[in-house]
Amino acid sequence: MTLALSVVLAGCGAGGSSSGAGGSQASGEKAKRIALVMRQNVGTFSAQYINGVKKEVEKNGGELTVFNADGDLAKMASNLDAAVNQHFDGILIDHGTAEALQQGAEKAVSRNIPVVLFDTEIKLPGVPVVEQDDNKLAELSLEKLAADTGGKGSIVKIWVAGFAPMEKRQVTYEAFLKKYPDIKEIAAFGTASNNTALDTQTQMEAILKKYPNKGDITAVWASWDEFAKGATRAIQQAGRTEIKVYSIDLSDEDLQMVQEENSPWVATAAVDPSNIGLIHAQTVFKKINGEEVPESVKLNPVLVDFADLPKDKKVTMEDLPGYIKDWGK
Repeated sequence: MTLALSVVLAGCGAGGSSSGAGGSQASGEKAKRIALVMRQNVGTFSAQYINGVKKEVEKNGGELTVFNADGDLAKMASNLDAAVNQHFDGILIDHGTAEALQQGAEKAVSRNIPVVLFDTEIKLPGVPVVEQDDNKLAELSLEKLAADTGGKGSIVKIWVAGFAPMEKRQVTYEAFLKKYPDIKEIAAFGTASNNTALDTQTQMEAILKKYPNKGDITAVWASWDEFAKGATRAIQQAGRTEIKVYSIDLSDEDLQMVQEENSPWVATAAVDPSNIGLIHAQTVFKKINGEEVPESVKLNPVLVDFADLPKDKKVTMEDLPGYIKDWGK
């Protein structure tokens, strides 16, 4: 099978005591082969998540192969079957659905291959899920929007169905609108594609033409940072920076944009994507080593108010702990 993305990390084979999730491979022990089965690899958030997985696999002396389905769930199911049939020592699943992957996951379990999910709604005994607290992510970003707007205004929602984390964020969004009746949704759209940011920019440009006057739109709530990128570019190019953008997720590319002069993107709720990848891989090595693992490993999100970043220098994700309390913890 041709892989859209394949990364192999050679195991170092070093001896020594166990460390981290499962410790490095003992001297002479065959490197553990780990498959990362992804729905899609879009944007720098995904790149930093993969990097976190890679680092943890490398730390454990393993080899990683990434199967990218480019958003095609049928292809993702085929990739999972391939990983099972190739007898990987552990399988990581990123943003799948039960409809597409339940059968493949069951097959892996039946063959005693440890499986760990990330933001994937599959229910199987002994198959843990690493997940962001998506309800909290939505709540943090939306409450910041409400605080900044005085609990009133006209907003645009950018969201897409069909992803487990998105569905959870939508539940919180609906509760938010009930809590703040003076905040009105005037438009909603969203498309997940291989060019999400660019597609969002085009769609947002159409919204701005429909609502051309200052005050027509108070803010944009983007349920994914790829959406926020596109919305921010459209707003900047239209000279409508009075419209503020609130989002979920964060990456180095995002930080470059928010630190631009007069950027309308003002805050996001996020979990460090590298840390997500690290914990995802860490959990599968715990399973491989026979350690007890809880069914759900939840990661705590943090609100990143970009006003807290320094104005006299550019910062990266590595710098955030110096400015944002609890970042990366």
